[in-house]
Amino acid sequence: MKATFLFAAVLLLPAAVPQAPAPRPDWDWPLTPRPAVVRAFDPPDKPWLSGHRGVDLEAADDGGPVASPASGTVSFVGVVVDRPVITIDHGGGLRSSFEPVDSALATGDVVTKGQIIGTVQAGHCPAPGCVHWGVRRGDDYVNPLQFVTDLRPSILLPLSPGAG
Repeated sequence: MKATFLFAAVLLLPAAVPQAPAPRPDWDWPLTPRPAVVRAFDPPDKPWLSGHRGVDLEAADDGGPVASPASGTVSFVGVVVDRPVITIDHGGGLRSSFEPVDSALATGDVVTKGQIIGTVQAGHCPAPGCVHWGVRRGDDYVNPLQFVTDLRPSILLPLSPGAG
């Protein structure tokens, strides 16, 4: 009887839920060498308010190559307002856009991770230039740096007993 009761009690305990592994950055930087972030991701509180829905990356110079951070399909190439833009659909609801980037690619072209997708054009930042990189998951803008950097906060752990 005790064994049955103990077995039933164990079945009623909440199952240990395995922790999902921390997201691993698996994209590459779109510029080489690894660029400095000139302006950070600063999304608005409401979708219609002003903010910075991507990051500005310092380019070595105007005319330098821009690479696809992950494989995908070109979903847009054209001019928005006064800047050339290219957008790549990476699947899973993720799309990345780059501006001002001049590209010879066309909508529907398949690109691979690291493939050159265009060249940096002048006009977005002061010299030597920069690329605005935005990423959307569905309709929401997300920080592009989460795909190339571990953005989890650093945590200081206590010293183990007897250390130090």
